[in-house]
Amino acid sequence: MHPDTLSVHAGNMEDLIGSIVPPINLSTTFERNKDGVIGGKGFIYSRMDNPNRRSLEIKLALLEGGEEAFAFPSGNSAALAIAETVLEPGTHLIMPDDCYHGIAAMIRNLLPRWKVSHTEVNMSDAHNLENAIQKNTRLVLLETPSNPLLKITDISAVASIAKANGILLACDNTWATPLIQRPLEMGIDLVFHSSTKFFGGHSDILGGVVIVKKRNEISQRIREFQVVGGVVPSPFDCWLLNRSLSTLSIRLERQVKNALQIVEFLKTHPKVEKVYYPGLPDHPNHLIAKKQMNGNFGSMISIQVKGGEKEAMRFAANLEIFKHATSLGGVESLVEHRRTAEGMVPKSPDNLLRISVGIEYIDDLIDDLKKGFSG
Repeated sequence: MHPDTLSVHAGNMEDLIGSIVPPINLSTTFERNKDGVIGGKGFIYSRMDNPNRRSLEIKLALLEGGEEAFAFPSGNSAALAIAETVLEPGTHLIMPDDCYHGIAAMIRNLLPRWKVSHTEVNMSDAHNLENAIQKNTRLVLLETPSNPLLKITDISAVASIAKANGILLACDNTWATPLIQRPLEMGIDLVFHSSTKFFGGHSDILGGVVIVKKRNEISQRIREFQVVGGVVPSPFDCWLLNRSLSTLSIRLERQVKNALQIVEFLKTHPKVEKVYYPGLPDHPNHLIAKKQMNGNFGSMISIQVKGGEKEAMRFAANLEIFKHATSLGGVESLVEHRRTAEGMVPKSPDNLLRISVGIEYIDDLIDDLKKGFSG
């Protein structure tokens, strides 16, 4: 079925009263048969499995085109599950030089305790990956488009290099979503998301997900990390996320449409120093983005405001509809000064603002941006 249909119906399990909308099942334990054998639905204890989590995971796997999905309580815990599963003491991973700072902090702060080393690489040129591979490299993390500079990685080219060296590939597909970009079809082994963002879409759910291309030893170990480690989302969060996925395609369609018009406004504005958006023909990897994102470039934009950090902050403070806040992918439009959010190792220019475009009426959004520059 088409993803628009899957996002509404996939994974919905029948209940005793024929609910069209799957109910929330808050039970932590499930009755066995009279002989003590596990019941026909296979549920024992909610940490191990829950009807809402199972329904959500079925839907997410089908949307991304993988064989199995694993829901987690945050995007960082989803990434940690991949690291714990794939890496062992003495191994090495390669990550983008501008990946999401939360993932970067996890790699820099936690993995050294496991005696795992890493190298940061500009993934916009696949040849850089070849030069960074070591004998003990086990995992390459990709993020395309990257956060916040919207760098584009040629997924197929990187996959070819990794496969030739027997290295597993994991791709953060949060910004594009499977409705725009299909990493598993381009050679990626594992895809992960912060489902807090576009999947949730309303800034009211914290979550993460890993989707595997094939059921194998790696997927078994991810399930073990989730279940034995107890790294599971609540039934209510699973239900809420499942509900939100039903409108993903129509939300994303409006967000992308709005973003294209905002980019047109920003790219010629005299107070904008630079616009980062892979849909612009002058983007360094525009043609690669056009191919692997199927001509659809998403709804995230970053800009550098002329006049440095002071002018960037003044612009953000003057906005009314765009709220100055962390996160992205929701129905509401947000703007954020990234450098102040990046912790102890900031990398973004001091005048860079990341813009998450929502579903509001486009004329109102552009008027708000005009007020931001003129206020």
